[in-house]
Amino acid sequence: MAIDPRGRDLKHFVEQDPDGPVVMLNLLRFRQDGGEAGYEEYLRHFRPHAEALGAEVLYYGRGDTALVAEDGQAWDAVLVVRYPTRRSFSDMVRDPDYQAGAHLRSDSLVEAVLQPTVERTL
Repeated sequence: MAIDPRGRDLKHFVEQDPDGPVVMLNLLRFRQDGGEAGYEEYLRHFRPHAEALGAEVLYYGRGDTALVAEDGQAWDAVLVVRYPTRRSFSDMVRDPDYQAGAHLRSDSLVEAVLQPTVERTL
């Protein structure tokens, strides 16, 4: 299962609208042996890097019993982060200081969905 953004996908993501804002939906499934604690350690590493680029954590919460889902579709947690631009997300992911602790995320997850979203007006 994919957990981390990869080069080609990241390049395509940025090229779609480099200077456009994006809200990133993270659906997270933790490893059974300490994954949640490891992810919270990652968040402590992540936050200063994200905030330095103008990103904002909008929501972090534990998954509850799924109301509408097939077996295996429930998630352990959800993280929602607003980035000022797609480029700022890419810059963070490529930053060596951020990368030094990115393993904390990878090591704590068995599965993840990283879904970019673009705000729409009603």
